[in-house]
Formats: sequence, structure tokens, C-alpha cells
Amino acid sequence: MRPTYLLDTDWVIHYLNGRTDIVEEIDRARNLGLALSVVSLAELHEGVHYSRDPEGNEQSLQDFLADVEVIGVDEAICRIFGWERGKLRQRGQGHRRLRLTHCCDLFAQRIHSVNQ
Repeated sequence: MRPTYLLDTDWVIHYLNGRTDIVEEIDRARNLGLALSVVSLAELHEGVHYSRDPEGNEQSLQDFLADVEVIGVDEAICRIFGWERGKLRQRGQGHRRLRLTHCCDLFAQRIHSVNQ
């Protein structure tokens, strides 16, 4: 199944921490297919590694990822990132943080970003 939703790192953290509204939203979206950027996955692994319970949190993350497609970063995504971030800077919005995960969202066809 091709994923429909690209998850943001913060949403996965909230899900793993049991935030009810996020858990319900993501569980509803699971039937439509979920994706996660490899950059978000790296951020999640950092959190797991430095958490109070690395083994338990690693298992929780692996359980969560069982039916989530991880989307890699390639040259095309890097080009989009450079283009989009440059546009923000030209508009005087360089202080806004354009995350590479959002460029994955722009690049991946028919994927809708799930953001707070």
C-alpha cells in the first residue's frame, strides 16, 4: 500500500507517549498508510538512545514502525529543500525552520503532512 500520510517526528513522540488525540488520529490514518522520513527516524533513535529506558523505548518504536514506510532522502529531495528554504530566505522568512522532513512531504506524491 502506498502511504497517504507522512508523519512528523513530534507526532510520533506524542503517539509513543500516549497522547490520546494523536493516538486516535494516527490509528485512524493507519488504514490509509503511514510514512516517516529517514530524518525523523534518526531523530527518534536519538531520543530512544538518550531516554531513561532505551531498551523499552526501542521496542515501542519498533512496534510502532511495523507498518510504517520509511522514506529516504535522495538528491531530488535535497534540491527541493534548497529551493524551498531559499524562497523563505528571499521573503525574509529565513528564521523559519524548514525541516528536511517537510521536503520529503513535498517530494512524495499524494502524501499529506500530519502536523500539529
